[in-house]
Amino acid sequence: MGVLMNGLRALAALVVTASVTVGCTERASQVPPSSVARSPALTSDQISGTWTLVSIQPAGQADQATPPGASYTLTFADGRLSTRVDCNMCSGTFTLSGQTLTAGPALACTRAACPTMAFESGYTSLLSGESAVTLSNNVLALSSARGVLRFTR
Repeated sequence: MGVLMNGLRALAALVVTASVTVGCTERASQVPPSSVARSPALTSDQISGTWTLVSIQPAGQADQATPPGASYTLTFADGRLSTRVDCNMCSGTFTLSGQTLTAGPALACTRAACPTMAFESGYTSLLSGESAVTLSNNVLALSSARGVLRFTR
């Protein structure tokens, strides 16, 4: 009976440890971009102009390169953004505070049926809302709990 009780205690400790570990992992992945330690603040001048999308990486998924032959660009100018999403265009406002970029609250987009609709939907979902923005070696990255967008000049 003592061996059985010791085994049950060990199993209970293992379950508690696993639950705490999973809980910590889930909370860590849900940290908002504004609370992550980052390098110095960026200015609108540093990100202004047109950027070409290199890849998207929705949360929990592999990095996906821009589809061949499709055009995805993002332009920042005068507090507004516009983005070409293959055969569609979207536009809206953006704010930059430190290294937190907020696109929207809503982006107005045309809705032509492009051959890359699934990729387009993933891209616009990742772009909309609050993201941590970093600029390094001519690569602009927008990161959030939704995933990561990578652009180059």
